[in-house]
Amino acid sequence: MSTSRRNILAAADAGLAALKIASGTAYAAPNPDHEPDVAALIKRSADSNAALMRGDIDTYRTLIAYTNDFTLMSPFGGTPSRGSEYTPERMEAMGRFFKNGGVFKQEVVQSYASADMVVLAIIERQNVEVGGLPAQEWPLRVTLVYRREGSEWRLAHRHADPLVRGISLEQAAALARGDT
Repeated sequence: MSTSRRNILAAADAGLAALKIASGTAYAAPNPDHEPDVAALIKRSADSNAALMRGDIDTYRTLIAYTNDFTLMSPFGGTPSRGSEYTPERMEAMGRFFKNGGVFKQEVVQSYASADMVVLAIIERQNVEVGGLPAQEWPLRVTLVYRREGSEWRLAHRHADPLVRGISLEQAAALARGDT
């Protein structure tokens, strides 16, 4: 292995170690004035996603409102979807897609807050039936972006992926090439 490649890998390992140490922070809002909003959105995120994993779309819809320009980057990849696509029929289908979600756990890796925006970087852990498959563990790395509209916080963006356990460079390259 060349010296430059070894140096790059060593730097990457050091960066990953620093990230692991930093991820022990439960939650840190940069401004104490925003802590109540951040705490409320953390709870709302956990409650709404636990409801969704049970297939309880009515509770989910009660707890989460999308912005008009909402985007979803699904853990299954593909083209991002937009809020305008979430018709009542699609929401009902989404409720049928998830079933029998048991205990839902949410680990907040980091939060960022300003007067009109909150970003949550979280890890969701659940055991659930998805799309007709038998129940299994479905840990997801998730980024949620909430935006204040008037006095209400609405979900503007959700990006989720199933890479909690990590994959090798070769596996990532195969996914990027479309080799599955």
